[in-house]
Amino acid sequence: MKHWTREGDRVVAVLDRQEAAVLRGMVGQVKDMLMARGSEMPQDELSALTGIRTAPATPPDDPILGRLLPDFFRLDPDAPDPQEVDSAGALRSVHEPQLIDLKTGVAAVVLDTCPSQGGLVRLTLEQSESWLSALNDVRLALGTALDVTEDMPDELPVEDPRSAHLGVYHWLTFVQESLVEAMMSSLPEDGEPDRDA
Repeated sequence: MKHWTREGDRVVAVLDRQEAAVLRGMVGQVKDMLMARGSEMPQDELSALTGIRTAPATPPDDPILGRLLPDFFRLDPDAPDPQEVDSAGALRSVHEPQLIDLKTGVAAVVLDTCPSQGGLVRLTLEQSESWLSALNDVRLALGTALDVTEDMPDELPVEDPRSAHLGVYHWLTFVQESLVEAMMSSLPEDGEPDRDA
């Protein structure tokens, strides 16, 4: 794939078949993980009556899901305050369902607009925002699985089992950064889109 480009109020790129398959596969996996977590939401009569959904008060055991659905404020891992633990659980219980909806929603936009066989991708700016969010989630998930750190080299030795996957991580970074650049390319100084572009 080459860089995304801006065409008026649209952002455009061409993905080859393999790129589309990788992107759709990874976005689909993240979406499935989030939906599985969503299926763990407690079902009770109060939820049915009020329509208010609640999530488990405890964070996910899976480190990837834990990265995608972090606590709403950071606890001291060495000496967590019991009151803060209760507050964190209450916040998670109330807000996690909406966060899952948001993340699965942006993933659905990518799956709806990314051609399965590759080809032209033409996004509105709203769809582009969804792509950015979904790409960020995929990068977080893959980065957690690969244990990516700031001091990790751009390339790993061939014998390292993470080597090929790190290339995918860097490619996703390029796709995301290129999309941001394209979205910003026609913004004048006042921040409003240039409708004549």
